[in-house]
Amino acid sequence: MIPALLAKGVAKDYGDRPALTPTDLEIGDGERAVLIGHNGSGKTTLLRIAAGLLDPSEGEVLVHGHEAGSLAARRQLSYLGDSPAFYDDLSVWEHLEYVARLHGVDDWEQRAADLLGHVGLFERADDLPSRFSRGMRQKAAITLAFVRPFSLMLVDEPFVGLDVSGRAALVELLDEATAAGAAVVVATHELSFAAAAPRVLALSEGRIVFDDEPTGHDLHTYLG
Repeated sequence: MIPALLAKGVAKDYGDRPALTPTDLEIGDGERAVLIGHNGSGKTTLLRIAAGLLDPSEGEVLVHGHEAGSLAARRQLSYLGDSPAFYDDLSVWEHLEYVARLHGVDDWEQRAADLLGHVGLFERADDLPSRFSRGMRQKAAITLAFVRPFSLMLVDEPFVGLDVSGRAALVELLDEATAAGAAVVVATHELSFAAAAPRVLALSEGRIVFDDEPTGHDLHTYLG
């Protein structure tokens, strides 16, 4: 079986400062893993390399056997970053149509409407997300991440700015994704979310220092 995500000796240096030391990681289909660690521990660097947004200094990352950043890998992967970006002149609905059609989704309208209703943005579909508050921008970004097909989703600090209903909606969507067979990797400081995950990986100074079920472990140790 080809893993959904496979990192082999992947590392990243910024000048003389290592952001990620040589790291091996394997995530299987239908698996949910949570990355935790203090700011600067390497979580975002690892996710951005896997998403093809950042070149590694050494090693490689494969998405279902395809080199991260390649067209084949991008077709498999949906990335929900920590700083949503939108076109200034497109409404939420126009963004959804653009992303869906870009990924070959023909019957996108019902899915888009369901997602907007799920996160509480249905009445704002014709508004410009570039003018939204931080929390509403995050909700709009969630709909864009889920309107397209994917077999691997990478999520970086998704709960920042979200209200209680938005957090619940996102967790439900992530659960649905893994139940459908997609692999999901989430980087977060939310220990309540991490504690409920089947697998937690803690990073410290660019290294994976913990990889196990969270049960029976004090995860606060890795956020100090």
